[in-house]
Amino acid sequence: MRALSPLAVEHDARRDALYAKAARRIIPLLVVCYTFAYLDRVNIGFAKLQMQQDIGISEHVYGVAAGIFFLGYVIFEVPSNLWLARVGTRKTIVRIMILWGVTSAAMVFVHDATSFYALRFLLGVFEAGFAPGIIYYLTLWFPPARMAAVMSYVMLPGPIGSMVGGPLSSWIMSTLDGAAGLAGWQWVFMIEGLPCVLLGVVVWRTLVDRPSDAGWLTAEEKDIITVDIGKRRQGGKHRLGAALTTPRTYSLALSYFCLISGIYAVSFWLPTILTENGVHGLSRVGALSAVPYLFAIVFMLIIGRRSDRTGERRLHSAIPAGIAVFALACAAVTASHFVVSFLSINVAIVCLWVAYTVFWSIPPSFLKGTAAAGGIAFINSIGLLGGFFSPMIMGFVKERTGSTEWGLLTMSALVAAGTVLLLATKPTPTRVETDTEHAVPAGT
Repeated sequence: MRALSPLAVEHDARRDALYAKAARRIIPLLVVCYTFAYLDRVNIGFAKLQMQQDIGISEHVYGVAAGIFFLGYVIFEVPSNLWLARVGTRKTIVRIMILWGVTSAAMVFVHDATSFYALRFLLGVFEAGFAPGIIYYLTLWFPPARMAAVMSYVMLPGPIGSMVGGPLSSWIMSTLDGAAGLAGWQWVFMIEGLPCVLLGVVVWRTLVDRPSDAGWLTAEEKDIITVDIGKRRQGGKHRLGAALTTPRTYSLALSYFCLISGIYAVSFWLPTILTENGVHGLSRVGALSAVPYLFAIVFMLIIGRRSDRTGERRLHSAIPAGIAVFALACAAVTASHFVVSFLSINVAIVCLWVAYTVFWSIPPSFLKGTAAAGGIAFINSIGLLGGFFSPMIMGFVKERTGSTEWGLLTMSALVAAGTVLLLATKPTPTRVETDTEHAVPAGT
C-alpha cells in the first residue's frame, strides 16, 4: 500500500468533510421519507391480524393484495424514473409522497377483496420510482468509492420501518380499536399514511435537485463534487439502450428478484409466522417482530462500510445471501421449536438486508447518465416482481398446507438461486476509485 503525501492526506480529509456535510443535509430527510414508504408497504402484515376477519378475506386474497402493490410499482417504475431525470428529484418525490400518503390513508375504506386489490395496486402505481429515484439521486452527489456506506444509511428505512412498524401498528390497533367508529386496523392506515403528505411539503421546501443548486455548498465544494462525479461518468455508457443490452443488468435484475422474494415474504408474513409459533397478543407479536430488524440496522452499517474500505461489492452481497438461504430453511424445518426457529428467522432477515444494501452499490459502478436512471429502475422493476409473487406463494401454500413452512422453504430456494446469480455476475472491470485518485480542482 503506497504512502500518501501530506497534501494527499489533507486533500482526503477535506473530501471526507465535504461528503459528510452533504450526507447530513440530504440523507436524514430521505431516510424519513423512505421509512414511511416502507411502513406503508408492509403495515398490512399487522393490519391483517384484525382486518382479515372484519372484511372476510382468505389467506390467498391477502397474499395477492400484498403482492399486487408491486405489480403497479413495476408497470410505472421505468417511466417514473426517466421522468425524474427530466424534471428533477424534488418534484418527483413530492408528487409520489402526496399521492401515496392519500392512497395509504384511503385504505380505511377497504371493505372487500376488490377494494383491497384496487387500493394496494394504486399504492404501487403512485410510489413507483421512489426507491430507484433516490438511488439515482445519490449518484449525483457521491462517487462510487463512497456508495456502499451511503446506501447502508439510505436502506435503513427497510428495517427501521419494520422495527418501528410492529410495535407502533400493534399499539394503534390495541389502543384505538373502536375509536370514532373505526377499527384498529383502519387507524393504522390513517395514522401511518397521512404524515407522508406533510413530508411532501418538507421535501419541496428543503431538497435540491443537484449539488450545483445547493446554496449551502461553496463554489469550491461544488467544483470538487463536479470533478468527482464527472470522473465517474467519463467513458461510461450513457444511454438507456446500453443498460438494456448489458448482460450484467439482467443478471443483477434476476438476483435482485430472488433477494426481494425472501425479504418481502418474511416482511409480510412474519406476524403470521410468530402467531403460528405460539406467540399471542398484538403487543408481543409487535415487539418480537422488531427484534431482527434492530440487528439488521447494525450489520447493514458495518458491512456497508467494510465494502467501501475494501472496494469489493459482489461477495459482500452474495455471502450474506447464502447464509440467509440456510437460515430460512432452518426456520422452516424447526417451526415446532420456537427458540431455534425464531433465531433462524432473525439471522435470515439480517443477512437478507445486508445483501440488499451492498447490492445497490453494484449497478452505479457500471451504469452512467441516463443508463443509470433507466437501468437502475429496470433492475428494481424486475426485482420487485419478487415482492408481487412471494406473498402470493406464501398465501397459496399456507391455504393448502395450513402452515408457512413450505412457503419458507420455497423462499430459501429462490434466495439460493439469487446467490448463485450474484456469484456468477461478472465484476466491474475497473476497480473502485479512491477519492485521492481524483484530480484536485484548481483552488483546492
